[in-house]
Amino acid sequence: MRAQSLPPRAQTAPTPVQVARRFRVRPLWPRILLAVGTTTAVVVAGGLAYAGATAAQINSNIHRSDILLADPSQTVQSVPKLTADTNILVMGMDSRLGEDGKPLPADVYDALHAGGDDVGGYNANVLMLLHIPADGSKATALSIPRDDYVQTAGFPGAGFKAKIKEAYGYALAAEQTALLNEGKANDDATYQAARDAGRKAEIATVSKFLGSVHIDHFVEVTMAAFYQVAQVIAPITVCINRATKDTFSGADFRAGTQQIDAKQAVAFVRQRRDTSDSTYFFTDLDRERRQQAFIASVLHQLKQAGTLTDIPKMQGVFDAVSKNIAVDSGLDLIQLAQQATSLTGGNISFSTLPITGFGWSPEGASINTVDVAQVQATVKTLLAPPSPTPTAAAPTSQAAPSNAPAPAATGAPAAQAPAEPGAPAQATTATPSPTDNTYADWTGSLQGGGIPCVK
Repeated sequence: MRAQSLPPRAQTAPTPVQVARRFRVRPLWPRILLAVGTTTAVVVAGGLAYAGATAAQINSNIHRSDILLADPSQTVQSVPKLTADTNILVMGMDSRLGEDGKPLPADVYDALHAGGDDVGGYNANVLMLLHIPADGSKATALSIPRDDYVQTAGFPGAGFKAKIKEAYGYALAAEQTALLNEGKANDDATYQAARDAGRKAEIATVSKFLGSVHIDHFVEVTMAAFYQVAQVIAPITVCINRATKDTFSGADFRAGTQQIDAKQAVAFVRQRRDTSDSTYFFTDLDRERRQQAFIASVLHQLKQAGTLTDIPKMQGVFDAVSKNIAVDSGLDLIQLAQQATSLTGGNISFSTLPITGFGWSPEGASINTVDVAQVQATVKTLLAPPSPTPTAAAPTSQAAPSNAPAPAATGAPAAQAPAEPGAPAQATTATPSPTDNTYADWTGSLQGGGIPCVK
């Protein structure tokens, strides 16, 4: 796969489904988790250390997209903005290419053990909505499970059901096929137009699924961002509930708090099984909890270590970030950082949207089944929590710890998914409610402001 992965004009243009299928080879989302976590934390927190010419340089280095400045009648902008709060959709892509469609540096491929530039695709394998209240109150990060089976939106022929991550690839394929059939050149302009179509569709699909949530900005992360940024900020402090090993991802962690390097961080976010204990089950949802814990840890570490005021180090972090992400044209990183100061102080919580179980699509793909009404009610509660009302004196016994996570939604399942399609479902194992900053599974809200200990 070379710079622009579009079919030559001399050949018959593939159908959107053919192209989309080609783009869904060997998903890389576990490796993208580190990119999303590191980039989200650094983009939001790090901007506080910069102003003037440095800010202008950082903003100019990033790939910009005009899709959110489009005609309001288009699907991507059909949801009105009703509040002054800011919603940012973070998308982690499974492509082995950079934002310009070109191969990544050889050292990055070697470090990731992810194959070359001839494999990969354009699924949005990590989706996280960052909600920043205008009044400075607690921010909320919502992880949207990649395999949620939802109705697509935002591109010609949409309306069918697919995994939520796939809207990007379907729309990209449809747009590039249409452009090539119109006689457009197989060049960067065509490639970027197809990428924008994918972004529009993913934003529209997510917005519809969440209950017509207005998306103000987006941040799109490539594979390259994670390793380069992790190298700059390493060692990274994480905490593991119990010792665990996984020969597939290379994970080998002792129990408790520990510092890891960039390569170990890859294993931390990739782990989906424990090969030393067949009864210790992991799922995609557990890995999303690790993503959340990673972001919380990085935010805490950046603040505690004084990194935000270390200009040379932050310059290195921003150099890595700015070259490997895409954002909408209206997003100013410095303004965002000033608006999101609460995140650096730990005034943020992380939740994963509920699912009802695990199943199979008509095509035989493993999926998450969802109750759309339940999801939208959960989103409404988390993004606009009711104002506290005066109550009678609280009971003096059996009080929950102030930072103990609460269930994300009534009925959120604790079942475990098959590790691979076709694998038998695993029995649910009851776990005690987390206390302090320890979390037994993916349910409930993870609180920022420290180093969370997770599965």
